[in-house]
Amino acid sequence: MIGVIGGTGLTEPVFLKNVKIVPVPTPYADLAVDVTTGTVGHHPVAFIARHGRGHRVPPHRVNYRANLWALREAGVLAVVGVNAVGGIHARTAPGALAVPKQIIDYSWGREHTFFADGLESVTHIDFTQPYDERMRQLLLASVGDIEVWDGGVYACTQGPRLESAAEVRRLQRDGCDMIGMTGMPEAALARELELPYACLALSVNWAAGLTDEAISMQAIGRVLHSGMARVLSVLERAIVRHGAVG
Repeated sequence: MIGVIGGTGLTEPVFLKNVKIVPVPTPYADLAVDVTTGTVGHHPVAFIARHGRGHRVPPHRVNYRANLWALREAGVLAVVGVNAVGGIHARTAPGALAVPKQIIDYSWGREHTFFADGLESVTHIDFTQPYDERMRQLLLASVGDIEVWDGGVYACTQGPRLESAAEVRRLQRDGCDMIGMTGMPEAALARELELPYACLALSVNWAAGLTDEAISMQAIGRVLHSGMARVLSVLERAIVRHGAVG
């Protein structure tokens, strides 16, 4: 079964049928995590809204550990994270889709590992390639006639505020191509649980300082509304492909 973590713009599993909500207890939260299960065709899917119902949980307060643990407990074998990002590169103009290949983590203070307490030995994971290549190729094979960039570096900032123009210039110098607030520690936690993970990113605005206009939540909302249909199209095809190959 494939798991989908929906971000800004994908807070409801509108692409699923036969929907059920399954509370899944985890060691990382007092309350169970609500995992929504359903189907695309006859293929089972598990869905979590990263920011909770009603989009109320800010990026630095998301319980990434509980979310990933709950998906694994629900029987998920691979995960797609859907992320709204700000564009830096010409290939990440507003409305563009990307399947990034690398990530740089600028976040701080988040519970970023399962390997913290009660260990028999210190545990390190290989994170050279932060996204699972087979999952990346699954997404890229599912785009149909939709233009999607194969590549790019995702910069994960702390949020919830947007970045300053100087910070964006720094990220450009670091080689980043898009900016989000939720890509980490999600990708690393998935790797620790041995869950193949890839990101499908929708660019919803130019990053700060790249245009003369202030960033508008209304404008972002319009891009989310128009771009989410393409995101769902790629997701649905990827779910069917994943189910067909097991």
